[in-house]
Amino acid sequence: MGVEVRTEGIVKTFGSQRIWQDVSLTLPPGEVSALLGPSGTGKSVFLKSLIGLLRPERGSIHIDGTDITTCSDKELYEIRKLFGVLFQDGALFGSMHLFDNVAFPLREHTKKSESEIEKIVMEKLEMTGLLGAERKLPGEISGGMRKRAGLARALVLDPQIILVDEPDSGLDPVRTSYLSQLLIDINAQIDATILIVTHNINLARTVPDNIGMLFRRRLVMFGPREVLLTSDEPVVKQFLNGRMIGPIGMSEEKDEAQMAREQALVDAGHHHGGAEAVEGIIPQMKATPGMPVRQAVQRRKQRVREIMHTLPHAAQAAIQESLDEEGAPVA
Repeated sequence: MGVEVRTEGIVKTFGSQRIWQDVSLTLPPGEVSALLGPSGTGKSVFLKSLIGLLRPERGSIHIDGTDITTCSDKELYEIRKLFGVLFQDGALFGSMHLFDNVAFPLREHTKKSESEIEKIVMEKLEMTGLLGAERKLPGEISGGMRKRAGLARALVLDPQIILVDEPDSGLDPVRTSYLSQLLIDINAQIDATILIVTHNINLARTVPDNIGMLFRRRLVMFGPREVLLTSDEPVVKQFLNGRMIGPIGMSEEKDEAQMAREQALVDAGHHHGGAEAVEGIIPQMKATPGMPVRQAVQRRKQRVREIMHTLPHAAQAAIQESLDEEGAPVA
């Protein structure tokens, strides 16, 4: 099963610019989480901090109980073996065909024989739907296939934590859905801890078990999907509904006067742009039939039941309805 990832009060700056501050969250082991936020809020910087490529100025990052902000270089090297990372562009070597791209981590970090490597690589290519494409170069395949090849490479060392940076970048909605389904299926098969950084609303609503939201250099909320999808927090509500009305503006923040003007237009019945508000909790994407039961779902629902009494009554009603529907037997 995947391991726990926990940050406590981490702060990151570049020169005089503060990227985010006091970010504290726990990624539950074996669950799929998503970190959302408008462009430029430091989501990718957060991912790089989790694997030790960037170091926060303050706070701690615990990976499976080890604080990577204070551990030795040797310990950090070992901790990084727990991770598989899918970068935005797939980050494939253009001069290597897919087989060698996927085999690269095994050849670099293990002493496995070529026959062992071939078995593992072909298994991961099959898992990501790329059998038959192993001799193609990255430049000969589609963007969606490059993403899947990047994911196959991220999986070859059997990671317990998978980080995915904007999986929808450069992909159309259909291929984004295929990739989302693939991540859910992989979680069902290996129970890895997965963190997806995205600003794709549909992915955020339907894929993760847990959702976090970065805005104005802070983590606004982090918790189970049911809690975020029923939240009255203005930033969360605005983002998950893709609407103009709310604190997020074109230059990230709006002043009070602009927010008041926009609200007045809505009150007067004028069109306000964005998607219509979604009532209730959108069903979560399920693993493909034939896959193992995704254990993360039951763990998350148990946590939700334990905190239900702390939520507003309207949220409790919507969440209870969602839990009842999902628990109902299929006719």
